Amino acid sequence: MTVKTDETSTGSKMLKVPARDSAERGSTASVRATVEAVITDIRQRGDVAVREYSSKFDNYAPESFLVGEEQLAEIMARVPKQVIDDIVFVQTQVRAMAERQLESLTDFEIETLPGVFLGQKNVPIEAAGAYIPGGKYPLLASAHMTIVTAKVAGVKRVAACTPLIQGEIPDATVAAMHLAGADEIYLLGGIQAVAALAVGTETIRPVNMLAGPGNAFVAEAKRQLFGEVGIDLFAGPTEVLIVADEHADPFIVAVDLLSQAEHGPDSPAVLITTSEEVGRAVIDHVDTILIDMPTRDYAGPAWRDWGAVHVVDNLDRAYELADEFAYEHVQILTQNPREALEKMHDYGALFLGEGTCVSYGDKVIGTNHVLPTRGAARYTGGLWVGKYLRTVTYQEVTNIESSAFFGELCGRAARVERFEGHARAGDVRAAKYRGTPLPWSNHTFTTT
Repeated sequence: MTVKTDETSTGSKMLKVPARDSAERGSTASVRATVEAVITDIRQRGDVAVREYSSKFDNYAPESFLVGEEQLAEIMARVPKQVIDDIVFVQTQVRAMAERQLESLTDFEIETLPGVFLGQKNVPIEAAGAYIPGGKYPLLASAHMTIVTAKVAGVKRVAACTPLIQGEIPDATVAAMHLAGADEIYLLGGIQAVAALAVGTETIRPVNMLAGPGNAFVAEAKRQLFGEVGIDLFAGPTEVLIVADEHADPFIVAVDLLSQAEHGPDSPAVLITTSEEVGRAVIDHVDTILIDMPTRDYAGPAWRDWGAVHVVDNLDRAYELADEFAYEHVQILTQNPREALEKMHDYGALFLGEGTCVSYGDKVIGTNHVLPTRGAARYTGGLWVGKYLRTVTYQEVTNIESSAFFGELCGRAARVERFEGHARAGDVRAAKYRGTPLPWSNHTFTTT
């Protein structure tokens, strides 16, 4: 690895500069056009189009993509007991976190004036679609994150999709989907899966929300379908940023950077450190580890093209720079990692201390791994039980004097905005309950 030292506008010294510009990580015109064409075709031709695309992209075109009870039993029987036990354990952790989140959301009702009641309810959506990626890596952990969380929220129907992997059914992924509580499981992937869930076909009922990570085509499909359905968030390639001081172990830093770079060749891995010695040692370790790393075909290009090492004067500046990145995963390998809880604000998830790695969050610890990328952490968090809930309000006025008061107020306020119809809705209540004249009508109310 060639190390380039550079002084940047961020006020940091760079020991490694990315080979490519971050602007190149956006969705390409060809991806957008392909996705638009597939979605349009599925709208028009339904199951026939879905089957054609599945045959074209995955070489799989069964009569039905739905996993039936008999097939599910066969799949479950093929999964080793240890795998099942591990899935159940991890899903228990995810469920515990989601249940605690749900408990933090409270319905309430307040009386603001005599007989004026305002309330809030958290109502789960009726149907959600969960996309569980396949491809080179079967991300069965995404089943825990999307399906378990939805069911804890109270979603009645969760339809989940995952593709075959090199022509084979991903048994462990299907088992995770089933154990998580999916109501329907489809062996279907890519744009065609997301589009079928969103718009519906003859055999797949549409959902109200889509959740789960995916490749560039899946992410673009969710973007184009947003508005017609809800989505968890706009997702891009996995990101990791590590803040390290002079006490950090460079070997662990290097391993942790590459653990996320292996997600794909466009996954950036960034180190911000207060120690040039640590920074240089990390670069050396990365170069050595990559030589025989089984996933170097992804991790190597990711580090070469998107990896960066910044050296800053102090930790305050490190936290400031980390916030400027607003990355999905931020790992704090410092002597006092909890300091970041107070000093940082723009991140998808924090991983505090050497005993905590991003991979724990990805796979086993219980927090959700569907997190914001591409700077979205500046305005949203990741997937959580609240994403599957609609916070709705209600209001009731049972005191006629209070209704008359609001009627007169509404009349004045609405006419300032020239909304005469709104004003009249207030007028009639003031007239009926308080006897206020109606200048625009000779209607009289009978008193009871």
